[in-house]
Amino acid sequence: MTTRFGVFVPQGWKMDLAGIADPIEQWEAMTDVAKRADEQSWDSIWLFDHFHTVPEPSDNTTFECWSATAALARDTKRVNIGQMVGCNGYRNPSLYAKIASTVDVASHGRLYAGIGAGWYEHEWKAYGYEWTDIPQRMAAFREATEIIYKMWTEDKPVYNGQYYSIDAPINEPKGVRKPHPSFWIGGGGPKVTLKLVAQYADAANIGGGNPQLFKEKADILRGHCEKLGRNYDDIIKSTNFNVFPIDKGDDPQKATEKALGPMNRDKFDRDNFIATEDEIADKVEAVLEAGANYVIFYVPGVAYDLDLLERVENVAKRFA
Repeated sequence: MTTRFGVFVPQGWKMDLAGIADPIEQWEAMTDVAKRADEQSWDSIWLFDHFHTVPEPSDNTTFECWSATAALARDTKRVNIGQMVGCNGYRNPSLYAKIASTVDVASHGRLYAGIGAGWYEHEWKAYGYEWTDIPQRMAAFREATEIIYKMWTEDKPVYNGQYYSIDAPINEPKGVRKPHPSFWIGGGGPKVTLKLVAQYADAANIGGGNPQLFKEKADILRGHCEKLGRNYDDIIKSTNFNVFPIDKGDDPQKATEKALGPMNRDKFDRDNFIATEDEIADKVEAVLEAGANYVIFYVPGVAYDLDLLERVENVAKRFA
């Protein structure tokens, strides 16, 4: 499977629009990145499904994921559009399936529909969603995944679970991409998440970009595929990197300040790789050797400097 690359648009969740005061200008900054990616060689653009900023909640802008996905689907012509990943707790799974089907049509079949169990406790409680322990959340996530798949592949499906049920819903159109919208499941849980990938998904997202961890999770996924009779090679194996390209000899501290701006906090800095293009390429190569075949970059500061997108694209082109 050919290596492909995607990039996140600045959506506000990581404080990446905080340097722009006007919400319309913030939106247009997000759209400008999407349009530039559409013109370049990127396979996909991505959004986060969150309501409050990180590393801590603030009053700064965070645009809602699916509204933005639908809008960007109409602002672009070629690039695929995904969520990394949709939070199961925020939408009834049958509604999620209907939304995704609609956006798949609006995008002319360019949707990468992402789903995960969710983790941001403060956000759940603030918006009135019931926060449950991990076993309950994972059990609900398992049921939701089954329902979404049924909504895309069956006519008037019926499902009665502990957490969700459907009674012959009509979901037309089911989408454009065949046999169903491209289904991306995020997370590396060995017992539930990776098994669901083997059963239902077109792609797995094992975030963090750690080669050793990626290989361990990929091996678990392979085992599930063997038990279920699924072709492991048919599944996209993706991971994420937060990167900011600098030139050799640049002051790392100044580069960090430029890259992160209002995001520059201890909790968040550890997730960013501020390095030369060669060093970024080495990091990508390592995770590809571990079994990844899809890499998604988050580039802090791209809302203010579109040329950063081209610099990271130059890294991606080395492997495409």
